[in-house]
Amino acid sequence: MPLAPNLMEILARARADLRMGVPVVLMGADGAGVLVLAAETASEERLALLRQAEGETELVLTARRAETLKARVYDGDLARVALPADAGISWVRNVSDPADDLSMPMKGPLKERRGGDVALHRLAITLAKSARLLPAALVLPVAAPRGVALNENLTLVDGVAAAPSMLMLANLDHVVSARVPLETAENARLHIFRPADGSEEHYAVEVGRPDRHAPVLARLHSACFTGDVLGSLKCDCGPQLHAALARMGEEGAGVLLYLNQEGRGIGLANKMRAYALQDQGFDTVEANHRLGFEDDERDFRLGAEILRKMGFTSVRLLTNNPNKLAMMERCGIAVAERVPLKVGKTAFNAHYLATKAAKSGHLL
Repeated sequence: MPLAPNLMEILARARADLRMGVPVVLMGADGAGVLVLAAETASEERLALLRQAEGETELVLTARRAETLKARVYDGDLARVALPADAGISWVRNVSDPADDLSMPMKGPLKERRGGDVALHRLAITLAKSARLLPAALVLPVAAPRGVALNENLTLVDGVAAAPSMLMLANLDHVVSARVPLETAENARLHIFRPADGSEEHYAVEVGRPDRHAPVLARLHSACFTGDVLGSLKCDCGPQLHAALARMGEEGAGVLLYLNQEGRGIGLANKMRAYALQDQGFDTVEANHRLGFEDDERDFRLGAEILRKMGFTSVRLLTNNPNKLAMMERCGIAVAERVPLKVGKTAFNAHYLATKAAKSGHLL
């Protein structure tokens, strides 16, 4: 067995590097490549070094963010903006982050690029998203990516192999389980599942001993630090979590999957950015779009895979979200019944819940 890291491990390194502001190198099919810095974590010093190199650095944004900036999108789901000659890191941050959009609405004039292969640019955005950073990246073309990576001691990613790999669900290993008596269910066990790609672990709370041959009362619950832990009134997550566990305790059996996909999959920092935008008057979907994300970036395949590993093939799903029902069915988990979970409405989240119903189709 080779000691060198495999592709999945290299991608985990690349995500960690981007989070720390370290560049990574992506190599394309033709042997050429790009040097990538996450816009959120890039430093003034490293941006200056990019300027000294041959080639022109571009700021790559998602089409969602470009729409807010009124930037032209020539490449489908992303836009490439030329870096102005006098642009520093503050310009990069202002264009990438919508925090000051209302106070500084004019970011341009922006010079958009078009033409050429953008596969590596798209991979750069995917990596930034998976690192839970703003979906924006500084990209510099390089003719000899292997040499650049070797000389600068940077992580080199095979972009051809990595692009489809990033869309695949990493294998989940069951690490350990133990009895954890809960307030609502004293006969509960907590199972820990660890993805092979180095991303966050996910948990399953098993109440009682559910029959593997019958539909299990189940909930796919996405982590919400503010609601689950702090008791935030801006969402209904905490009440849904506790109501689901209480229902399972009453019935004597069930499984709650606690998936670490904070903020609909964008991470806690970006979720707080979305909250700040909501304070400016945008709804939850509009806030995500202004940040450059889609309405919902979560991957519910995780829930189906954990259920399968635990021996379940059908569920009575506690949810108001039709997307969860559809994903379970697509992944081979039969949905015998949708069990509504309408709790937690407050004066602070009424607009949020209305937006989920109107724009995301939640059955409220």
